[in-house]
This record gives sequence, structure tokens and C-alpha cells, in this order.
Amino acid sequence: MRTFLRNFLFIAATASTIAVFSNVANGQAAKVESEKPTFDDLPSPEVNTGKAKSFKPKDWLEVEAKINVDLRPVPPSKTCERLTVKWYVAVKNPDKPGSFLLLTKDIEHVNVPLTEDVFVSVYLSPASLKRITGLDGGGKGAVELVGFEVLVNGQKVSQQTNKGKEGWWLTSSDKISRSDTVPLLNKNETPFAMLWWDRYAEIAQERR
Repeated sequence: MRTFLRNFLFIAATASTIAVFSNVANGQAAKVESEKPTFDDLPSPEVNTGKAKSFKPKDWLEVEAKINVDLRPVPPSKTCERLTVKWYVAVKNPDKPGSFLLLTKDIEHVNVPLTEDVFVSVYLSPASLKRITGLDGGGKGAVELVGFEVLVNGQKVSQQTNKGKEGWWLTSSDKISRSDTVPLLNKNETPFAMLWWDRYAEIAQERR
């Protein structure tokens, strides 16, 4: 395990991606500045519906990161029509101490305002956290690494990690394995969907 950590967990040189404009499509260039992702336990919201029910809120795990998007030439809408965030979350493997499960999710965002700080996020439910940890709280303690990539028109224009070397999720290791044991969720798939709306980049509706 120590060898694995030495390979992945050396400190990154800067807190933000040093972004340059990259050609993405139709003569358009994109630049995305991003900051390291952060994560924390977040209790289920209590919403007053007029009829109270007794329950004790459990903790979700929220992972979020700030991004700032620019396009050249600037479109009349002053927005990026679509971009994709690919999330990678490595959690401790409950069945094999010293190893990790790599959880992944791609989230498509639409109408992202340009040259404005917005946040992107991904979540683990209380049930998923209990499956991983055996506990009803403290899920963030199970997380080892978090990384993400930002793609515009299918081209990667930014990436970040909370610690370690960017791109660790592409490195082969017998200590980490992809898993669908528990699902990562986008914000619209959680009870936080209606909260802090203007803080986050809008999520594309699923095509049917």
C-alpha cells in the first residue's frame, strides 16, 4: 500500500490547472480553468412539506470543484452549449484492506456561462456509503483520491485531482480496480437537486 501511495500521492505543483486555449471544433477554441476537487459529508436536507415525518438525516458524500470556462471566438449566447465532466473517485475497498475501488461517472452539463465561476459535483448516497464503510456517517474518511476531467466537444481541456499526480486514474495498479459496486450520482439524482441552483452548472436532461 505504501508503494501505491508513493506512486500516486505526491503533491501537485499548483492548486489550479494552467489552462491554454485548445481548438475543439469548427474553428472554436476552449479554455477551462479548474481548482482541486473537495469533498465532505452532507446531511440529507429536511424540507417542510406541511406534514412532518420522524427521521434522522443521514450523511451523503458530496464532491465538488470550481471551474471557469472561456471560448474563442465568444458565441453570442455567452455560454458553452455542452461540456462533460468525467469523475473518478477512489474509495477504500471494504473487502480487501489496502486496496481501492475506482468509481466513475460522466456528467454532461449544458448552457455553462462563460468567464464565470461555477461548480460541478458528484455524490454518494448514505446507502452506498454504508455499503462501503459499514457505518451511517463519516463517509469522507473512506475516500482516498478524487479526480476529474473536463471535455468540450469530446476534447479534454482540463483535469484536476485532490492530491497526487493528475491522471492517476489511468495508471494500472493491482491496488486499485474499477467497480460498479455503488453508483456515483449527479446532483439531479439527489435530494439536493433543487438547492443552490445558481451555484452549479446545469445538468443535461437524459435523452429518451
